[in-house]
This record gives sequence, structure tokens and C-alpha cells, in this order.
Amino acid sequence: MRKSFLIFMPVISGLLLSLAWPANGFPLLLFVAFVPLLLIEEQFILNRTKNHSFGIFFRVIPAFVIWNTLTTWWIYNSTLFGVVMAVLINSVFMSLTFWLFHYMRRNIKNPDRGYLGLIFAWISFEFLHHHWDLNWPWLSLGNGFSAWPWWIQWYEFTGIFGGSLWIMIVNIMIFKLISQRLSGNTKSLHIKALLPVAAVMLIPAGVSLVMYYTFSENQAPVNVVVVQPNIDPYDEQYEIPADLVIEHATKLAMTKADSLTDFIVFPESMVQPNWSSGMMIWENDLDDHPTINMFRRGLLTTFPNVGIVTGYSTYRSYGPDEVVPSTARQFKYEEGYYDAYNTAFLFRNSPDLQRTHKSKLTPGVELMPFPWLLKPLGDFAIDLGGTVGQLGTDAERIPYTINDTLKIAPIICYESVYGEFVAGFVRNGANMIFVITNDGWWGNTPGHRQHMQFSSVRAIETRRSIARSANTGISCFINQRGDVMQPTPYWKTAVISQTINANDKITFYVKYGDYIARGSVLGLVLLLLISISQRLQRKR
Repeated sequence: MRKSFLIFMPVISGLLLSLAWPANGFPLLLFVAFVPLLLIEEQFILNRTKNHSFGIFFRVIPAFVIWNTLTTWWIYNSTLFGVVMAVLINSVFMSLTFWLFHYMRRNIKNPDRGYLGLIFAWISFEFLHHHWDLNWPWLSLGNGFSAWPWWIQWYEFTGIFGGSLWIMIVNIMIFKLISQRLSGNTKSLHIKALLPVAAVMLIPAGVSLVMYYTFSENQAPVNVVVVQPNIDPYDEQYEIPADLVIEHATKLAMTKADSLTDFIVFPESMVQPNWSSGMMIWENDLDDHPTINMFRRGLLTTFPNVGIVTGYSTYRSYGPDEVVPSTARQFKYEEGYYDAYNTAFLFRNSPDLQRTHKSKLTPGVELMPFPWLLKPLGDFAIDLGGTVGQLGTDAERIPYTINDTLKIAPIICYESVYGEFVAGFVRNGANMIFVITNDGWWGNTPGHRQHMQFSSVRAIETRRSIARSANTGISCFINQRGDVMQPTPYWKTAVISQTINANDKITFYVKYGDYIARGSVLGLVLLLLISISQRLQRKR
């Protein structure tokens, strides 16, 4: 192998992956982005006596460092730890995944069957990133088409892992054609050889286009006002008193709300405690809290039929006879424990106050990974918005219940990246989604645009309309086929209103979840056992 080949192929792969990624990428490049890495891996197979299997790790890691750096560098605006985790650690995980594929292919009797190992290993890696403490599903391949909803309407059957499967299969097919051509097979690029690749690429896209242009929503109108208060999270959010924040947001809402408005949606963690004055927001005693009464005596008096969804940072203390969860912190100057939450409330003209707690937490920000090992460091988690440190969570996905026919899924910030998590609310009856977030920590970078576009995927997977309130933008509405409507300018105060439709039909994906990923985990285990067994047989 020429040294230049080993140097330039990973660079090409990293650039292709980066140029394909939202918000402004060309996602069709994903279909060839892994081909340069597969060419390197093929050379390792052909020269296996000269190359240690783990050598592939060092050859492919430049591609993943480039991809992670060029697509998620914006995390640096908020935290250095995030850059280390999202770029360096994630690149290592991706390279280890590719090495695992190479290890299986190197040891299995039929190397061509080893390409299943790439599919199984990569999707299993993405699935792991949805569920463990170092969760980071941002670069799951299926997210790459989030800006092209007309190409992925079939995600209502597969979720994003269907997209990852699609991309991997096409990459392997194109690599096989190029590999045959390089080995002297002149028929490899004839029409007959190209037809299967074209079919695998274009048939799902064609089906999606038909679904996109024939899809129609059932009419179940709900009138929603979304407020973007545009409070600087670095300089203002924790300094402006909560009553002034609520007053500012209320005035904005009044410019669009009327007697026909059903909901007003404010962003994540809009109402903060005031540590200096001791005005904490304890869930043990919310009924008489001043900020709660401001909503009840303000907007709910003017519009008694409206529902108000807004974000809070709240706390709950535990009595001596209560079970203290592992997320609880100990008071510094007195005995006892308490939990901190990133909370969303639903206010209505009734004494009932519905709430939900953010449960998909950002590692290093709201979650200290592996608490059994690192719990003593939990209070040092990085400040990235809302309540920081190790946060409490909810065990169940319980939507807000308005009546027998209308339930709302309250999705807080990072939770909107998780398809099966959002689907859990829908399985429990939610027929509309409200996403509340604060993306101001990342600045005017691709980060907030990518985050917004991922919500389009959730709309397709669940066929639920979405109202999205982002503190500094982008706020918007998204219909049930994933189209973004009324996107607001970033870092501008804005108010938008829209009539969106509720839906009570359950998609195949909502019903069965990430079955492709679970099948891949099973396939990976079986193929890995086979490769280990055949390696041992050869040694004997």
C-alpha cells in the first residue's frame, strides 16, 4: 500500500461525511462517504500477514476526527468538555467500530459475508449512543437526510436506523463495483452491474416522494402561539429576575394570542431561581409560588381557555422517610437531600398543574456519566443552560392530558434527538408534540440549525405536528410530513402563531420502535461469535 493512499483516503472520507451533513450539506454524498475507508480495509485484508488487525484503527481515525470536528465544532462555544467528548472520544468509538468490522471480516471464512459486520457494528454503535451515559446520537447516519424530508417519508416505518441501513448498504455496493474495477473486471461499471445500486438508492427515494406528495393530514385543528423571548443565556438569563422575564414573555405572547388560541408555548428553562434572594422553585410547594401565580393571574385571566407550556428550573427535597434516588444531591449546610430538574409545566385554568422532567440528559452538562464511578464529581458538571449538575428524571413518558382526544408530548431540548424516546409519549397517547429548547449556548453556528432539523425527523417518524419554541431561535412549526413552517430568525425576539393538526394514528415505527437497531445488535453478537469460533478453528 502506498503511504499516500493511506493518508488521502481517510481525508476524502472525512470530507465527504462533513460535506453531506446538515444544515447546509448535500446528503447524497453519504452514499459514497465510506467507500475510501472500505478500500483501505480491503488492502488490509489482502495484506493481512503484513498488517496487524488493530492497525486499521489508526488508519481510519483521521476520517472520523475530520467528520466530528467539521460538524460539531460549535460545541466549543459552550464547553471544552463537550468538544473532547463529541470530537475526540466519539472519533475513537467510531474507529473502534470500524476495527471490529475488520476483525470479523478478517477471521470469518467468507470475507464477503463480513460486510454484514459493518452494518451490524455501525448500527449497534449508533444504538448504544442512544442509551448509555455517554449518549451522543447527533451523528447517526440516518440524521443526515433531516433537511430533505421528501426523501425519508418511509422513516415512519423504520426510524433513523432505516436511513443508516440504507446508507451502509449503498456504500458497500458501490465499493464492490469500484473494487472489481480496480482488480481488472471491465464489466463492473456496465449498465447491468450498476442497476442494482441504482435500484437500492432510488426506489426508497421514489417511494418517499410518492408518500410526500400524496400525504394529507386529518383535520383536527389546534391554534398555537410560540414565543421566542431571546434572552441571552450567558449574560441575562440568570441575572434578570424571574418576574421580569415572565412579564417580558407575556407581553410578547399578547401580540399574537386571542380568544381562539389553544396553547402558548415558551422555551426551555425560561423561569430560573434567584439564588441571591433565596427564591427557589420547590416542587414540594408550588401552589403559592410567585412565578406560578404570575401565569395564573396574567395570561390565564385574559385567556381562560388557553394552555401555557413553559420551562422552569425546579427542585424537590426529600423527607427523612422518603426513598432518595441516586440522582439526589446532599444539602451543603444542612441535613437532607434534594433533586434538581429541568422541568416543563402545563398551566391551565384549573388547580391541576401538569409537569414533566427532562429525562434524556446531556452528558457532562446535566448528567455525570457512570455515577457509580464518578458520583463525587456530579456537582462539577458543566453549565450549559437550565439547572446544571446531575439532574433528576422521569421514569415514564407521560403526556399532558387536555381531554380524551388531545394529549401533548412535552419534549425538552436534547430529547428531540431521540426517536424512540419521543415515540414513547406517542404510544402513551400524545397526538401533538411541543419542543421547548434553549440553543443560545452554541451561538449562530450549524448547531442550532441541525437541532431544529432533527425535529423534522421526529414529525415523520410519529406523524405528529410539532410546535417548537427556542429561546434564541430557531422557533418554528413542523407539519406531519416534516416541512418546517415559519422558522424565526436566530437571535431575534419573535412571536409566531399557526393552526396545526392533532393526529391519533400510530405509525409502524411508534408501535415497534428501533427494531432495526435491536436486530443489528443480535446480528453483531452472532457474527462476532462465528468469527471468533472460526479463528480458533484455524489456530487448531
